[in-house]
Amino acid sequence: MSEWRTIRVVLIEDDPMVQEVNRMFVERVEGFQVVGMAASGAEGIKLVEKLQPDLVLLDIFMPVLDGIETIRKLRSAQAPVDVIVVTAARETDTVRTMMRSGAIDYIIKPFKFERVRDTLERFRANYEAYRTDRQWTQEELDRLLRRSSAETAAQAPSPGDAGALASLAIPQDELPKGLNALTLRQIILFMTKQSGMLSAEEVADGVGIARVTARRYLDYLAKQGRIALDMHYGGVGRPVNRYGLPDEQNKQK
Repeated sequence: MSEWRTIRVVLIEDDPMVQEVNRMFVERVEGFQVVGMAASGAEGIKLVEKLQPDLVLLDIFMPVLDGIETIRKLRSAQAPVDVIVVTAARETDTVRTMMRSGAIDYIIKPFKFERVRDTLERFRANYEAYRTDRQWTQEELDRLLRRSSAETAAQAPSPGDAGALASLAIPQDELPKGLNALTLRQIILFMTKQSGMLSAEEVADGVGIARVTARRYLDYLAKQGRIALDMHYGGVGRPVNRYGLPDEQNKQK
């Protein structure tokens, strides 16, 4: 299975301290690299033109050119880059303007690393999906476009899911480096809401993370004996691993 390519990020933020925090947060997420930083909208537009990044993290309150005008100029120039807003501005008109101008997410300062990580992992999953040269079915597009809704639902366990979460969840300090307890929780909760054994791709689509990320968490849970692993040999090539709660494996036997 091939690894995803590094996603190149430009930060447009006038506060040097916040700029450095953003850089550290972005580069803590596997597969992301900050390739440039700008202290104003005008400087940021030039940097985007020069570096051709995949993603921009954009503040609103900046000198020379604020975030609202910056995203408008990027869109009018048809720059092939996605924009995530990271700002202290929380007024309805501002949020609406930025989203209508094409921002794919809006993060309000102050924020925690987990919020940045979650949005970047969702972005990476969509980014990898859209890189494929294919014709989409309606079902595939629906699954992709509704990914964020599935993730939101996964964060609110029903009473019936509480037992599974309690038995499968692992504290952060017991997890290997690179695994996050919140992401693990989302994966477990998603699986409790499904029937049958699932592939890593199905789990990734449902939770809103990259397939390689889902595979890493699922393989860890399987190695710990907390979920069942079924290696399905369907023909020529490598077997397809399918994962599920132990009772789901028993149902299929």
